[in-house]
Amino acid sequence: MINELKEKYEQLFSNKPDVVVRAPGRINLIGEHTDYNDGFVLPAAINKAIYIAVGKRKDQEVRLYSMDFKTSYSTDLHSLVPIKSWATYITGVVAQILKAGGNINGFNLVMFGDVPLGAGLSSSAAVECSVAFAINELYNLGYTKMELVQFSQRAEHEFAGVKCGLMDQFASIFGKKNHVVKLDCRSLDYEYFPLNMTDVSIVLMDTGVKHSLASSEYNTRRLQCEEGIAAIQKKYPAVQKLRDATYEMLNEMVDVESAVYKRCLYVITEIERVQKACIDLQQNRIEAFGKKMYATHDGLSELYEVSCPELDFLVNEVRDDSAILGARMMGGGFGGCTINLIKSNDVDAVLNRVGLAYQKAFNKSLLSYTVNIEEGASFA
Repeated sequence: MINELKEKYEQLFSNKPDVVVRAPGRINLIGEHTDYNDGFVLPAAINKAIYIAVGKRKDQEVRLYSMDFKTSYSTDLHSLVPIKSWATYITGVVAQILKAGGNINGFNLVMFGDVPLGAGLSSSAAVECSVAFAINELYNLGYTKMELVQFSQRAEHEFAGVKCGLMDQFASIFGKKNHVVKLDCRSLDYEYFPLNMTDVSIVLMDTGVKHSLASSEYNTRRLQCEEGIAAIQKKYPAVQKLRDATYEMLNEMVDVESAVYKRCLYVITEIERVQKACIDLQQNRIEAFGKKMYATHDGLSELYEVSCPELDFLVNEVRDDSAILGARMMGGGFGGCTINLIKSNDVDAVLNRVGLAYQKAFNKSLLSYTVNIEEGASFA
């Protein structure tokens, strides 16, 4: 596909690209909805990515083409505004680079990807990070990896309208082959943990659905967390985020019957769970780690209420299968994938069994992807 990307670029723009890069999608083993609460996450970059070919222009024009959507988009550096299109993830990043004082001219760009859309693997972050990485290299801007992550996150906020945390973009840039990375979303300190899962495969089961609630409810959950913090701050003003809150503070200051209480209880528990899960990895206790994945799913389903019948079905269908060490929904919620740790010799049998059950329950074929842990953004 890299050759096809280069050929398409040459066909469209009559010269060779200056830079060809890739930025991967990500999985998150544990730590969901903790990033915007200043907690911890445990993501990894995967072997599915967005690839882009880019070349300099002497004018201010920006010419874009998506091989996946087979559509073009053109604008210029003085006219970058949010639009309802795949191109907004690209122009959003460029707008952030310009805002930071990046000295660039226009450019031509061709893009394709094999990150499944709507599966919760952060295809949008992969687009943003590939663009940030490429433009930084194309114009020799000298921005750090963390600055590229922050440009990409702000593009998601301001152009895509999703107030995401830092995790997706961080994993896409900072990923390391065969490692997960524990990110402290407050300090931005991070630590790599080798993923020593001998004879265990990471398999994503894709519901094939993306319910329309996803974006609006994501922003609602952020507001509910902030509402919980505001209640706690009335007595404990030092609490800035749920990272700082304790169960005792929550029980004292927030109505235990309220939705806000349930949201905050999940987040406080999940932040604690991620730290314990990292100890499991250090001590190679994969089965203990897997049990925490199930606990995370239950919290996301019952307390944070961002699951859906399809996701719950897939997790419950494997919960008592000895071939599966752990499973949970992954991503913002209301569709997308479950992430499963499956004994490698049993992957085909598990997928056949669960696929038949899913077809019977929802009259829908079950898509699946076995993923490997790869490097973050790099030259392709």
